[in-house]
Amino acid sequence: MDDDQLPLAGKNILLGVTGGIAAYKAAGLASRLKQMGANLDVVMTRNATEFIAPLTFQTLVKSQVFVDMWAPVRVWEVEHVAMADRCHLALIAPATANIIGKIAGGIADDMLSTVIMAINLRCPVVIAPAMNVNMYENPIVQANIAKLTGLGYRFVEPDIGRLAEGYEGKGRFPKDETIVAEVQTALGLRG
Repeated sequence: MDDDQLPLAGKNILLGVTGGIAAYKAAGLASRLKQMGANLDVVMTRNATEFIAPLTFQTLVKSQVFVDMWAPVRVWEVEHVAMADRCHLALIAPATANIIGKIAGGIADDMLSTVIMAINLRCPVVIAPAMNVNMYENPIVQANIAKLTGLGYRFVEPDIGRLAEGYEGKGRFPKDETIVAEVQTALGLRG
């Protein structure tokens, strides 16, 4: 298949990876998006790097992974603004309660939250929560999700099943195909 026939050819997607156990699953998702033709910018929170190394994503997407807002620049541009400007869609997968709360509260204190603030919903932002069922069902998290949904952020419901700490419930990282379908819908590529 020619590159221009790939479903996400020419689409610039920012993949934000946050610090939960499901961070390792984002590597497979990144690979799938890349195989579908997407150009990926990967931004990891510092906590995400405790679960999976940036090198994994660099190898899969063939480009620099951003973690530190204060890292020396290779090309002169304000990186968080440049990423926001070239982005057709931002995807945060997995999204922790922490990043959902930061976005809902307007907090921009790391590279990922700063890029999301700079995007300012000029393109779709898709959020795929993954966390412990009790955290997910916490009224504060649910209020933050409702607030963001009302503002135009899009959410992919977490799956139900066995969670990392042994609980059963809603909070599992959604299946790649579910996330990809929402990405394509948000980009207007499927009805």
